[in-house]
Amino acid sequence: MEKYILYARKSTNAEDRQVLSIEAQLAELRKYAKDNDLSIIDELVEKRTAKMPGRPVFNDMLTRIADGEANGILAWHPDRLARNSIDGGQIVYLLDQTTINYLRFPMFQFENTSQGKFMLSIMFSQSKYYIDNLAENVKRGLRQKVRRGEMPGLAPLGYINDVRTKTIVKDKRIAPIIADTFALYAHGDKTMSEVADFLFEKGVKTDGKYYKRNGKTSAGGKRLKDDRMKKILQNPFYYGHFVYHGETHEGVHAPIISKVLFDKVQSVMQQRSHTQPETKQNIPFLGLLKCPCGMSITAETKTKTQKNGNHHAWTYYRCSRKNKAAKCIEPAVRENSLLPQLSALLDEFSLSEKAISWLDDRLTADEAADQNKDVTVVKGLRGDIEDLNGRQKRLLDSYLDQDIDRQTFVGKKNEIVSKKRTIEERLAQIERNRNAWVEPMRAWLKEIGSICKSIETNDYARQKVLLAKIFGSNLFLRSKTIVALGDAPQKSPLKTPWLALRAANKKAARAGDNLEFFSDLAGTEGFEPPNARTKTWCLTTWRRPTADRYMLLLSNLRLDGFGPGRFLLTRLDRLGQPGVRTTWRRPNNSYAIVSLLMCMLK
Repeated sequence: MEKYILYARKSTNAEDRQVLSIEAQLAELRKYAKDNDLSIIDELVEKRTAKMPGRPVFNDMLTRIADGEANGILAWHPDRLARNSIDGGQIVYLLDQTTINYLRFPMFQFENTSQGKFMLSIMFSQSKYYIDNLAENVKRGLRQKVRRGEMPGLAPLGYINDVRTKTIVKDKRIAPIIADTFALYAHGDKTMSEVADFLFEKGVKTDGKYYKRNGKTSAGGKRLKDDRMKKILQNPFYYGHFVYHGETHEGVHAPIISKVLFDKVQSVMQQRSHTQPETKQNIPFLGLLKCPCGMSITAETKTKTQKNGNHHAWTYYRCSRKNKAAKCIEPAVRENSLLPQLSALLDEFSLSEKAISWLDDRLTADEAADQNKDVTVVKGLRGDIEDLNGRQKRLLDSYLDQDIDRQTFVGKKNEIVSKKRTIEERLAQIERNRNAWVEPMRAWLKEIGSICKSIETNDYARQKVLLAKIFGSNLFLRSKTIVALGDAPQKSPLKTPWLALRAANKKAARAGDNLEFFSDLAGTEGFEPPNARTKTWCLTTWRRPTADRYMLLLSNLRLDGFGPGRFLLTRLDRLGQPGVRTTWRRPNNSYAIVSLLMCMLK
């Protein structure tokens, strides 16, 4: 008696793909069995690819046939049974052993003869060839996609797959949040969990995930795990590159962050990668201070429990004394006497909200003025290029009309091409550096504004970051007092604008309400006021090519030596250009940033 097991299969276990495949197979096979009076003892459905052996439902079916429950299989096509040589050979072997006597396919006529088994083997081989060839075509298409700069696969968090253009584009809602996440972690005072909490507060949560092993789907809507946060922060896709098969490629998608910010995040991650032992108490400012003997300052907590149950703890900062060859005599200092010193030291670099607001408004006004002036300059340069193009065309016409000889033509053409190239490079430089100084200046003002907040809220972690940025490794603990070394005027003040900020605060304290001298910085344009060296007014010209930015001016000019006149900073966009003169004096005292910070206090 013929007894069949109906077998239907689709290649994927995702519920939203090949939805009608199983339903259509079952309908056709049931109709075929009814039309041919076939006895179906069971219907088996499997949602796995047949490219690799090891399908549990398929193997269970063959086991049941070997046990005698059935002697035939009903399937839509031979490729539903096998697409690999092992499963196909197993079915042919069971036909040889007469364990399987009947195979029925609506799309293929099979007879259990030598010729029928030969044709079945060819069909299995053709099914394997089809899937192998399909895999090669898909890989070829993916390689071509990589050559075009497009990453194959699903878009990372912050991007979406555009089904219309088959490309990856920014997610307008999440992309800014991802950029803020990188900037937050780059500060160096946040952990992976805190960054994940930040994303969760912004509404970035886990999505539902389908698990192939058990066929279940997670609900999602939870906070991102730390390991996924690490993958996000290490993904080069966010600055314009992507990794495919272990190789980094340049992408054509729009980046969310800059390469500089990405490198800074990797540096912070590498510094924090070493597992730190958990401590019962969070001890701030570890690793910030040094001892005069050259060793680092460490901290330890002493505890005492009284008989009445009261518990007391004291934290002491002392030299680590790791150098056994040198004997350190510096005493330990309690934390409660050290923290006020650090806060007072940091308070020297604070600035009022009024001053910061005024500076931000001044930057906005200067940014708008620069844009207007740049438009005029760019328009003039483009007019010069059009004029040179016209001259080159007229020169060519004169040469073609034989009005001039070849030697004259070549010489004049080279001269015109050289001038045009010079103007084009200058135009490109203006376009590239337009308002490039504004964002660094605003970022620095934002850091200044965070000083007061960190002191008021006792945010010691933020204070440590700010002190390390201001002083580096130049803070020493000597005789229970914090000493900052390296405060002397630097040869390159651009690296230490914080010293200029502290000088501004000291000037303001001495001046009181009379702050007129801070607003009148520069004398008449082109004339330097008399001083101990020149004795007379002299004509000077600033030749520095990059003197059209705030930070360069703040790093090179000093207050002393400037007479009354207009504000020097309003002419920054013209400094360094041929024929333009301005005042200049060799640095010898406090920085010109004092003027910028204090003009608003008039």
